[in-house]
Amino acid sequence: MSRQETAITFEILAEPNRRTILDLLRMRERPVGELVSILSLTQPAVSKHLRILREAGMVQVRADARRRLYRVRAEGLRGLDKWIRPYRMIWEASLDRLGSHLDTMTDE
Repeated sequence: MSRQETAITFEILAEPNRRTILDLLRMRERPVGELVSILSLTQPAVSKHLRILREAGMVQVRADARRRLYRVRAEGLRGLDKWIRPYRMIWEASLDRLGSHLDTMTDE
């Protein structure tokens, strides 16, 4: 992931409603109307957030009769995961060291 792509991804995810939308769609696909109700935003506002997430490849839409159902597109988040992986490894190594230290402590 290039620096510019990373910056754009973080800019997209900096918006709290977009993160909430991703969290909701992570559980299951949902129609726009349901997202509007949960987020207490207008339909145009939710549609704008969904368009931005769709254009970034983070969500996808499918037609179901007259409804449009949105769901997370895991492939769209792989670049972010790849970028974050080295930092996750540092964090996990620190937790492993803490776990080892706690294992050597005696109950006193």
